[in-house]
Amino acid sequence: MKTAVLLGMGGLGCPAALALSEERPALRLVLVDPDRVDRSNLPRQILFRDGDVGQLKAEVAASRLPNAVARAVRFDAATAASLLRDADVVLDGTDDPQTRFFANDECLRRGIPLVHGAALGWTGQILTILPSGPCLRCLFEGPPRDPDTCARAGVLAPLCGVVGAEMAHAALEVLDGRAQPAILRRFDARRGTVRPFRVPRDPDCPACIQEPPTRTKETTPCPSP
Repeated sequence: MKTAVLLGMGGLGCPAALALSEERPALRLVLVDPDRVDRSNLPRQILFRDGDVGQLKAEVAASRLPNAVARAVRFDAATAASLLRDADVVLDGTDDPQTRFFANDECLRRGIPLVHGAALGWTGQILTILPSGPCLRCLFEGPPRDPDTCARAGVLAPLCGVVGAEMAHAALEVLDGRAQPAILRRFDARRGTVRPFRVPRDPDCPACIQEPPTRTKETTPCPSP
């Protein structure tokens, strides 16, 4: 059985998990999120209801998807090895830049394909990162010092559904061997457009400069730094 690990069960993780569960019932989903359901997020976090407020997002979401398990922990150096041990693909829908870049680096180091997704205001984006790169650091170098957040800038709820569903589609392409790497797709909900941008690989990128490891399910993951 193949495994998809979803980091963040928010506005992107919820529609992505639902789409994957419906499209690929035999796919094992690992839902990773330490946070609890908040009423203000219900319009875009479609797996949750009023009665779920205060409960752990990962556990509530897993209870509504027949092929999912919950991991109500933070994705960091202490948990990465166990969370990614069986992963065939990782979907990152977190809203913390530090976590995004950590996921980028860990997946490259472990030879695991990663689907990056983000949404803020009227704009969303998706990038499929294969073990050979290019990656987020080729594009942005590192996390911004003072990033905008959904709490400050807001986000259009339907845009989250679109980006989350497209993340699921990208993950299925990875699993089926049809992934389209090095293409950043940017969604403009105000104009109703999707623009692709080719991401060049940075020859000096510290994350994907080295050859990725050859990985099988029997391979013991490298220890976390």
